[in-house]
Amino acid sequence: MPVFPHRGTSVGTEELNHLEMIGAIVYQLTKNLTEEQVKAAGFEDYFVDHTTGIYPQSASGVPWTAAGMQSKGDAITDLHENMAAEQKARTTYDNILRFCDDYEVKDAIRFLRAREVVHYQRFGENLRLLTDKLDEKNFYAFNPEFDKACFKKKK
Repeated sequence: MPVFPHRGTSVGTEELNHLEMIGAIVYQLTKNLTEEQVKAAGFEDYFVDHTTGIYPQSASGVPWTAAGMQSKGDAITDLHENMAAEQKARTTYDNILRFCDDYEVKDAIRFLRAREVVHYQRFGENLRLLTDKLDEKNFYAFNPEFDKACFKKKK
């Protein structure tokens, strides 16, 4: 995982922190729900399986799985995938902010949204650095992670 030099924290660690923050928000909002509130919110299917425990899933109820994480082992492809994931997360946070009326939740979501923007920028910088490096050697259409011989200096 890339490490941000200014912080020394890997993106993966920070993303797990995001999941922890979202889980804490969901827990705080649901821990004292009554049966009537569960039913009124349309939360009963989730409640039957998980009570008010945290179970990572999409808004449509699809459970989180590692199968949704994409990795091709090609730095260019993976950086584009990472950038897309950051933008999808930012859009999700934008949508949450449209529906949320709890100021404390909105503050936390705004913080997380800002981090997604920063991650997108860092991945973009890494993509630019990688493609610049490839351009200076006139290498195109190969996997720099696998085809390491392309980077070896000729004697």
